[in-house]
Amino acid sequence: MLSILNLPLWCLIVVVLPLVYARPSSYALWGADSAIARGQGHGLDSSGNPLLLYEHGELQWALRLLYERTGNETYYNYIKTGVDNVVDSNGNVGGGYSATQFQLDPLRVGPTFLYLYNQTKQAKYKAAADEFRAQLPINSRTAQGQFWHKKVDPDQDNITAWDDIISQFVLMYNNTIQTAAPPDHTFTGLLYHGYDYSHTAVWADPDRGHSPEIWIRAVGWYSMALVDLLSIIPTSHPGHKIILSYIQTLFPRIVSAADPTSGVWWLVMTQPGRAGNYFESSGSAMFVYSLLKAVRLGYLCDSDGKVVAAAKKAYQYMVDNWVVDHGDGTMDWNNTVLVGSLDPSSNGSFEYYVGIPIDLNDLKGVAAFVLASIEFEQLSSK
Repeated sequence: MLSILNLPLWCLIVVVLPLVYARPSSYALWGADSAIARGQGHGLDSSGNPLLLYEHGELQWALRLLYERTGNETYYNYIKTGVDNVVDSNGNVGGGYSATQFQLDPLRVGPTFLYLYNQTKQAKYKAAADEFRAQLPINSRTAQGQFWHKKVDPDQDNITAWDDIISQFVLMYNNTIQTAAPPDHTFTGLLYHGYDYSHTAVWADPDRGHSPEIWIRAVGWYSMALVDLLSIIPTSHPGHKIILSYIQTLFPRIVSAADPTSGVWWLVMTQPGRAGNYFESSGSAMFVYSLLKAVRLGYLCDSDGKVVAAAKKAYQYMVDNWVVDHGDGTMDWNNTVLVGSLDPSSNGSFEYYVGIPIDLNDLKGVAAFVLASIEFEQLSSK
């Protein structure tokens, strides 16, 4: 029998030391490759059943950008496989999707359907996009024309024209922009998490029916949508100037709202430093992506370099504190809040938000980090 005591010293070293794998030099690639290694965002649940989730669309957008940047077909193939898991050969969308639920969340995967149709010309992807498109004319709206977020959330927030798209942004902006703050809240000038047009929700403020707190990821989604929309809307459409004005108004306020020491942002932005509050990673990554993209595309003037400096500071904190190296070529992403809801079970309070668990490797945070890294690495390559 071979005893470990009889092995030479170099064998003992091999036995004792764990294998260490080289990680990609790019955080964008590292984050994306780690998500793929975990099987995230591939249109299946843990039991292998089809599952359609909006964060899958977020990851697919990041992978598409990486594919276009690197030419690595691994990213394209992963996108296609993920969609094929929820779209059958006739273009029917599965994964739990039902148009009559009137939920906007699943529609985030819709741009991937259109992307794959443009890439392959396979009819099933257009049919899937058409199925999503057919929900819009029948989706419930407020009296102002704002889409309900979900059927179970009446009066909360047919894209038939750019006018309707812009209207959605304008209504959300006008009904949720912070114009003043109570004595125990910080004024940021950013957007409250949501609003109830009917003013009947338990959390609805008499002022426009908005929720009581500014929640980081809600502002993050909106800021990313602004820069992504402005890159495709025709400059001749009046809405282009509106969206540009929102970027130029909100983004300097996002910079100002960052914690001065860490450079990142609090979960509940209206109450920085309050006991129980913490720095949240998905929203912070969304802000870095939005700020850097806005500067890169010329939407936001940064002649003194303060915006880029703020994004760099935040990004450094992110990689120092929320990236966890496994030593096997993959990484974890930490400090992403699991969810934030204004559904009937939520009172929209500070205690509600800080009581939601943090989720390790939550795709909403992982994908946002990949997007932020793509922008940061473009900045660094200049």
